[in-house]
Amino acid sequence: MKIHKEGRRILFVTLLILLVLNLLVFNFNKGADLFNRLFAGATVIVFLLILQFFRSPFRHLFTHEDLLLAPADGKVVVIENVFEPEYFEDERKQISIFMSPINVHVTRNPISGLVKYFKYHPGNYLVAWHPKSSTQNERTTVVVESDAGPLVLFRQIAGAMARRIVWYVNEGDEVSQGEEFGFIKFGSRVDVFVPIDTEIKVELGQKVKGGETVICQLKVK
Repeated sequence: MKIHKEGRRILFVTLLILLVLNLLVFNFNKGADLFNRLFAGATVIVFLLILQFFRSPFRHLFTHEDLLLAPADGKVVVIENVFEPEYFEDERKQISIFMSPINVHVTRNPISGLVKYFKYHPGNYLVAWHPKSSTQNERTTVVVESDAGPLVLFRQIAGAMARRIVWYVNEGDEVSQGEEFGFIKFGSRVDVFVPIDTEIKVELGQKVKGGETVICQLKVK
């Protein structure tokens, strides 16, 4: 287990602020021992909650050209056929994974291949399970031409708590399955769009692990 690089500065600043607050409280409330101890305990809990959010556990990664791995930790909240308007402009099968504040928020490449399209969209911060969050919230869209052949679109989506999306890929990059492609700070969800004839390997409500759980199998022609 390690702390993700995106959290190190936040954790350092948070620790300094909490230490200063504790020093001020103890200095001005010298006679209120119970309150001081409760306050100190509350600040420790706050720090630990933020610390666990930025954890980056080791994952046993494997690669297979026609199997898609979960791009994030969380729960499968959508499996349906939808019209994808941004890149494909046709019907695709969508799989969405909701990431709660207690999940690991590293996002990983679900498949190996070449990045054919990348775009960052500023936007709103609707709750992540809202149907319109996929098209109206702050988000990134990545399309990879998989080594198996089919194109796969995946999208980081910010939510009500998430206020910053970080990405490490750009158009033209070669990406490897299971490796990090970004991080969503304090939120939200990842959508995956695959061809209609893709075989789904997960169920609604199922909990998945990024880089480990197989979510679907592409049809290779």
